[in-house]
Amino acid sequence: MHEEGAVILPEAAPDEPFVHTGRPPDPTVRELQREPNPLRRALRIAGPGLVAGAADDDPSGIGTYAQAGAQFGYATLWLMPLLLPFMIAVQYLCARIALVSGRGLADVMKRRYPRPLVLTLVGSLLVVNVITAGADVGAMAAAAGLFVPVGPLVLILAVTAGLLLLQLFVGYAAAATIFRWLALALVGYVVSGILARPDPGAVLRGAVLPTISFDPSYVGIVVAVLGTTINPYLFFWQASMEVEEQVAKGRWRLWQRQGATDSELRYRAWDVSAGMLFSQLVAFFIVMCAGATLWRTGQHDITSAAQAAESLRPMAGSLAHVLFAVGILGTGILAVPVLTGSAAYALSETFEWPFGLDAPPYRAPQFYAIIVLATLAAMGFDLLGIDPMRALVLSSALSGLLTPPLLVLLMRLGNDPTVMGERTNGRLLNVLGWTMTGVMTLAALALVGTTILG
Repeated sequence: MHEEGAVILPEAAPDEPFVHTGRPPDPTVRELQREPNPLRRALRIAGPGLVAGAADDDPSGIGTYAQAGAQFGYATLWLMPLLLPFMIAVQYLCARIALVSGRGLADVMKRRYPRPLVLTLVGSLLVVNVITAGADVGAMAAAAGLFVPVGPLVLILAVTAGLLLLQLFVGYAAAATIFRWLALALVGYVVSGILARPDPGAVLRGAVLPTISFDPSYVGIVVAVLGTTINPYLFFWQASMEVEEQVAKGRWRLWQRQGATDSELRYRAWDVSAGMLFSQLVAFFIVMCAGATLWRTGQHDITSAAQAAESLRPMAGSLAHVLFAVGILGTGILAVPVLTGSAAYALSETFEWPFGLDAPPYRAPQFYAIIVLATLAAMGFDLLGIDPMRALVLSSALSGLLTPPLLVLLMRLGNDPTVMGERTNGRLLNVLGWTMTGVMTLAALALVGTTILG
């Protein structure tokens, strides 16, 4: 990790690990240290962590949370605050690995683990992402149909074309800015939850008193919430975006990206924490909104986010209905590029193809080909008339089975001195990370059990 002639960056403390001489300094760190305004400082910190948190609440995730609220009211609210510290730990671990090694997650894995294992995991990620993206495209088209009286085929084609244009012709810097603003679409779910007029006492009980039940339907929805909250594609996206951020700061070569100062890690921890808090806050309000309206009026069978949005109109008013539907569109525009992009990054890193959203398509043809093919395949799910809920069940099953082994590899990488140097995991990160690995393993076993039992 360390090279001869290394020096410490100006913002680094004397006891920090060394970084190579000539490495371009991080202007963001210096600007943050000099920024007296807390709000501006917070906006400058917002980066890959915030985007990952917002992308976690994609249309298919919104449908899962709405279904949890419609079926069981406030009984699953306790999962959101409980999962928050574990989400932060896992996403921050992905960021740390990328910041310290200077490589994306798949790139690091292929250097430490057998190639067949990495290919299996990356291939599974591609399948899961395409299925999930297909469900998201269908949800976006259905949400757009609530406002535009056009046939579903036209809407699906229009949504797909818009997503391809965004991914192919918008550079990383512009895309990052767009993604950060799209995250604001999720604020509409907080407003919708308030407009639904929930019972404060019942909400508080649901949030702090875990509901334990072995009813197969309840176990299934808990596993579904876990699966849609701890998502493998976010692991790869977080790490790859860290590399993109470093390149955008002029750190083109590997030796320039290797190593991270305390300041860089601290600000990324804040970014990840804010993104995951935002994600879970939105999920909490979606469940609360559905519980206060759909569950309370006996509408327990919600099969999509768009159906949930339409069902809100008579109970929570037109504004809540509009905000819910607009949120589906906004998060879809954010989430589908993250899904296809994370698969493209993982495959490109594995096969050592050129990659990057800042690279024009002719310089990274395989990277952009994966994005195009994955997006078109996602559209194909909708054009073929495949039931989106069945697709999501399959996607959730594959994702649930993929997450535990990925978490094991992540934890091993985080504790590997040949990868992390002096930045191996601390005690708290190990406790949270291994606990989450155990929970997701149990969830995978429960998913297999509930699937067998129907």
